Amino acid sequence: MSQEIARRVLRIERDALSSLVNRIDSNFERIVNAIYNINGRVIVTGMGKPGFIAQKISATLSSTGTPSLYLHPAEALHGDLGRVTKDDLILALSNSGETEEIVKFLPIVRRIGARLIAMVGNVGSTLARNADYVINTSVKREACSLGLAPTTSTTAMLAMGDALAMALLEKKGFKAKDFALFHPGGILGKRLILRVEDIMRKGRDNPVVSENYTVKKVLLAITNARAGCASVVNAEGKLTGIFTDGDLRRHLELQPDLINKKVKDFMTKNPISIKKERLAAEAFDVLRSKKIDEIPVVDDKKRPIGLLDVQDLLKAGLV
Repeated sequence: MSQEIARRVLRIERDALSSLVNRIDSNFERIVNAIYNINGRVIVTGMGKPGFIAQKISATLSSTGTPSLYLHPAEALHGDLGRVTKDDLILALSNSGETEEIVKFLPIVRRIGARLIAMVGNVGSTLARNADYVINTSVKREACSLGLAPTTSTTAMLAMGDALAMALLEKKGFKAKDFALFHPGGILGKRLILRVEDIMRKGRDNPVVSENYTVKKVLLAITNARAGCASVVNAEGKLTGIFTDGDLRRHLELQPDLINKKVKDFMTKNPISIKKERLAAEAFDVLRSKKIDEIPVVDDKKRPIGLLDVQDLLKAGLV
């Protein structure tokens, strides 16, 4: 029973979204251009369930390059209309188009000089008649069996809001680096912002040894740095190899006395390295694809200036 109800709800909402596709026309293009060319912000408003959708649309616009804020209709009538300027564009959501709190502040919006986009399910409503632009999000029926709870209508509003935001994102040429600027927190922000140099091991924590060092001396350097490997350099200070725990295990059985021999004979030669400017997320992709745990960080002259371990990425929250 519950499964069939769920399928019915999803079919109703799917069909409603499909019908919106045919409403994307020159009117939609005019609205996108109007938002694109404003000097102010997009102020999104809605009451009840459409109010929650309005908050989400506003958040999506803001995070994708279109400055926006949410305005609660009831609070707008008690002073918050002071946030609105003549350079702003108001996007008002109301399925009926007759939401009392929104209709009441329409004359004030006109006096301020802000333009109005009505996202409504009734294009003949008071809100639609007073708007500069109208987005028709009408649906045949709500998914609620009683026909009362906003379901299909709010889904249509949410989808149309996403359509607006994504059209603006493309028009503005908004890129991943721009997105990162507004999302510094969480794993998403870290993947887009955090660079190798921000988390690499430096100084004492980055063991760099001569290729003429004995394995014993290299092991001491690794131990003192609490690292899993050491970068090996030639007389010019350029990276020529890396000596890891794995290298030690592989050679120890065949040559028990290797600790007194030169590390250059047992190191991994010409190891993979990375520049400090690269994104830490890219470094993780390299470690994963090459199935390695550490990677030296080098400068333009191939000199090791840092070390990145998979544990550093774990601590940074990238894994």
